[in-house]
Amino acid sequence: MKTLPEHTIIISPVGDFENSLFEIVGRKVNGIFGFPTEVISLLSDVSFAYDHNRDQYNSTLILKMLSKNTLTKSLKILAVTKVDLFIPILTYVYGEAQLGGRAAIISTHRLEEALSPVKPEESFHSRVCKEAVHELGHAFNLRHCQDSSCIMHYCRGIQDVDKKSDQLCRYCRILLSDEIKKTKPI
Repeated sequence: MKTLPEHTIIISPVGDFENSLFEIVGRKVNGIFGFPTEVISLLSDVSFAYDHNRDQYNSTLILKMLSKNTLTKSLKILAVTKVDLFIPILTYVYGEAQLGGRAAIISTHRLEEALSPVKPEESFHSRVCKEAVHELGHAFNLRHCQDSSCIMHYCRGIQDVDKKSDQLCRYCRILLSDEIKKTKPI
């Protein structure tokens, strides 16, 4: 594995995806957080997190495995999977992150539902980017935002994902700026 700068965000596909998706996500993540991204697969399989009773995958278990990854000294890791994720208190999640931690994960499984018939690929990419930034926002210690247009707003359904913007509100931008100052060398 190649040596990466310490302040790199790794986008880690779990499974087969089109490379163009990660180029788009990488540009969005870099634009919001200001750190370079690198696509590196860190997990080839998440079957260890499968729950037979729910027929879903426990995202918290996947996060624990990702955060233990010592192959790289990256700043943050964002895993992207196609499997249906859950946490015990919710029916499903689009993603999860360690609040103020190193690892985040999103799933494209439910982001493919009810895509715009006019531009389905653009709609899908928009959703994936929003959820990637949202979960990485949590990894940078951002909480859910009350502003329904902010990318950090909590989404109860896919319509909420589509409605919110792909940007942080002014308040969340300030909070993120403060968090980033803590991570960047002077």
